Amino acid sequence: MAILSDRWIREQALSQRMIEPFVEAQRRDGCISYGLSSYGYDARVADEFKIFTNVDNAVVDPKDFAANSFVDRKTDVCIIPPNSFALARTVEYFRVPRDVLVICLGKSTYARCGIIVNVTPLEPGWEGHVTLEFSNTTPLPAKIYANEGACQFLFLKGNEPCEVSYADRAGKYMGQRGVTLPRL
Repeated sequence: MAILSDRWIREQALSQRMIEPFVEAQRRDGCISYGLSSYGYDARVADEFKIFTNVDNAVVDPKDFAANSFVDRKTDVCIIPPNSFALARTVEYFRVPRDVLVICLGKSTYARCGIIVNVTPLEPGWEGHVTLEFSNTTPLPAKIYANEGACQFLFLKGNEPCEVSYADRAGKYMGQRGVTLPRL
């Protein structure tokens, strides 16, 4: 499995619409950086957030998720309460090629502040907005800045196309738009 370069990412983004909208060079003028990097793509977080709240004493159950566990906010700056988390989504819409697996890592700017970004791998054939989970591990409120860098995606090419892709098996998160809650 090889990690794919900026040249490959650019070519796929422009010819195959793998990333839309696509920023061809890293931007960092007064913001948390985003755009194409040497061996990855730094995606932006959109201005739609679901902030965890326990006002109704809900139990977190991945098989029966209570939508009232979150409050929705559309904002340029999201404040995550201490020791809590928020869901968001990427600005970019991804279309993953059949012979590629995409792994996401958090940005060091957030990690150095105790803010962890978690995303499961983007499987071959998957497409959609990526739902991001921001965990505030600190005892203080934490800020997330919309339309700025949130995480970096690394593209790994398999030795051959997979037999069954995410699209082939009609995965439950296929084509998701917006912030998507857990599905069974």
